[in-house]
Amino acid sequence: MTENYKILAKYIKDMSSETPDVETFLFVKENISRYQLNIDINSKAIKDKLVEINIRLKFEDKDQSEKKSYYEIIYAVVIKVNDDVKDKKILEKIILCEVPSKVYVDLENAFLNLMHNSGHPGIKLEKKIDFNKLYNERFN
Repeated sequence: MTENYKILAKYIKDMSSETPDVETFLFVKENISRYQLNIDINSKAIKDKLVEINIRLKFEDKDQSEKKSYYEIIYAVVIKVNDDVKDKKILEKIILCEVPSKVYVDLENAFLNLMHNSGHPGIKLEKKIDFNKLYNERFN
């Protein structure tokens, strides 16, 4: 199967690790298992079949605890879509599924580096994010 796009660039657009003080750090270290990973993908057309795709991973505590840290990374990918792609459904699948799946290893490494450098060396992503599954679940 030939790809309907070409990746021109991929980079960390924004990265944030916020822990206000040492008490919060120690509390979070004990309670990191309550944190949840959220993913958001958005895109914008640039010009001439160029699309910027932003994949945002947020790792945060949804509880009402006052002591919490915040971790976020936005990974940007710029693609050029082939001229023969006219169907919006095909473009949507490229943006929400194919490109994120292709850059996932780089995104995961960048995110884990952020977490490890933020004082949580034991953090691992237990399973790979299945973008195909997430894409298909949108229609159910």
